[in-house]
Amino acid sequence: MNLILFGPPAAGKGTQAKRLVERRRMVQLSTGDMLRAEIASGSELGQRVSSIIQHGHLVPDGIVIRLIEDRLPGLAGTGGAIFDGFPRTVAQAKALDAMLKHAGKKIDQVIRLSVNDEELKARVAGRFAESGRPDDNPESFAVRLSAYNRDTAPLIPYYEAQGKLRNVDGMASIDVVADQIDELLEKV
Repeated sequence: MNLILFGPPAAGKGTQAKRLVERRRMVQLSTGDMLRAEIASGSELGQRVSSIIQHGHLVPDGIVIRLIEDRLPGLAGTGGAIFDGFPRTVAQAKALDAMLKHAGKKIDQVIRLSVNDEELKARVAGRFAESGRPDDNPESFAVRLSAYNRDTAPLIPYYEAQGKLRNVDGMASIDVVADQIDELLEKV
């Protein structure tokens, strides 16, 4: 099974993906984690990506598509993939559909974590105070949230038209969100 966890930054996609990895032996493909690893490596790509992220902008489609494409062959023999933070644009969604189709696979379900923007801002402020992640500073987050609403929210009708979009209350507790996701996956 291949699924997308969909929602704005700080909605809890990574937390829920980690739970699915443990419970269902799926592989989490987090573009955020991949990009942070590139930054930590100090590579030329990492330096370029760091500047983009620190300003709150989306990393160009070509870079993230290539990161995902490089990891798809590693999915053989797993319980499937959880795409966390990808796709972020309709162009990325179309590229993902084409990559999966070429491999004889597809996205089975898109689970949207529905959240409140103001509560997200408070969540990120707390996370920034705790971890100091540069992409979580309140100014950067405001830009990221705006970019999500502008560039990523158009994926909602894209996946609704395919009949794959399901909604859960992303503002509920971690355990309640996990239970809602499990219920949806049992129906697939």
